[in-house]
Amino acid sequence: MVGEGVLMECLQNNRVSEILLVNRKHYEINNPKVTELLVSDFMKAEEYAAALKGYDACFYCAGISSIGLNEADYTRITYNTTIHFAEILASLNPQLVFHYVTGGHTDSSENGKVMWARIKGRTENKLMTMSFKGQYNYRPGFMKPFKEQKNVKSIFKIFGFIFENLLPKQSLTLEQVGRAMINNTLTSYSKQILEIADIKQAAL
Repeated sequence: MVGEGVLMECLQNNRVSEILLVNRKHYEINNPKVTELLVSDFMKAEEYAAALKGYDACFYCAGISSIGLNEADYTRITYNTTIHFAEILASLNPQLVFHYVTGGHTDSSENGKVMWARIKGRTENKLMTMSFKGQYNYRPGFMKPFKEQKNVKSIFKIFGFIFENLLPKQSLTLEQVGRAMINNTLTSYSKQILEIADIKQAAL
């Protein structure tokens, strides 16, 4: 859902001229800005190196819930896969800005009791040491999707109005998330870890 929302902002934003949509499965879209690259296994992304060259930014929105996963499996998906893909991009595009969607309450210490928060924190910390031109980590709360989105969880449809109007400090829109990423690619932001208020500020 997050990736689709960020894509919607990129499509409507005049500062984005070309989009490489890196997916495991085909996404139906017809837009001259978009080229799709299907990568069935992100741990083998080096096989697609030629197609991954020449970009200014990566908006990495892939992720999974930790529900039902043990720490080893969640680490493989959340940490290993993300870092492997990032390392490939860093070697191919040293001037690239890497944007990573993480989550609220991520544990930067890597030592807390909550498993997913530790792994997300470890991922953020590693990304911030890599040789990108810039690197930002986004910790959004409730995200209101674009109306035209296809991949929206039921909870976001049901509780969207409540969160947006009753808990404004804990919610934002996917338009803001995408715009913050675009803005931070073009102009450096003061923080590498962006909480909800930072995302809103960066989106202005």
